[in-house]
Amino acid sequence: MFLNHRTPELPTPEQALRGRPVPEFTVPSRHTVLGNPLVGPYPEGLEVADFALGCFWGAERKFWQTEGVWTTLVGYQGGYTENPSYEEACSGLTGHTEAVRVVFDPAVVPYTELLKLFWESHNPTQGFRQGNDVGTQYRSAIYTHSPAQAAAADASREAYQKVLTASGHKEITTEILPAEGRPFWPAEAYHQQYLDKNPGGYCGIGGTGVSCPIGVAPVEG
Repeated sequence: MFLNHRTPELPTPEQALRGRPVPEFTVPSRHTVLGNPLVGPYPEGLEVADFALGCFWGAERKFWQTEGVWTTLVGYQGGYTENPSYEEACSGLTGHTEAVRVVFDPAVVPYTELLKLFWESHNPTQGFRQGNDVGTQYRSAIYTHSPAQAAAADASREAYQKVLTASGHKEITTEILPAEGRPFWPAEAYHQQYLDKNPGGYCGIGGTGVSCPIGVAPVEG
């Protein structure tokens, strides 16, 4: 969560740390705020969304405060290393982002609303950084769990780029990729709901101040 003066560069699969077949730590059973289990299987009718928008401490809080979100957990996603540790992710040698898994009830909060929150909660034009947090793990990303999510994410990026451009901002660097083949590796227990346990803790999340249009993509299917 701190300024790193190295020039960030994603590792290749061959350069990435190998990791381990099983995690070295356990995940708490329940969310400290919402009270629901952190890991699945989840109740029928709920959906899963994965987002990366910088430091996952503040990012997770944004989502758990949203009505219709059933649980959240933070972890590492989008890279190569199996069951990585926080130190390994911060080394830049895993290829992972700091990600938030959001389990939500689409009857209460549609995926497009989560996309709006995602775009407005960070600056998606900064590449391998978010504010003073510099590193490949801080890049902006959406990992989709269905064709409908992918279509909605692509449409929202296009719509948000238009209003960002009109406001004088640069091109969006957010990667939108299928979650399939990109496992979500839960982070250590002390990272889960960190800002609930440490209300005065560091939060590097901040948006552009530009509102994102909603209702720009289908949510069914």
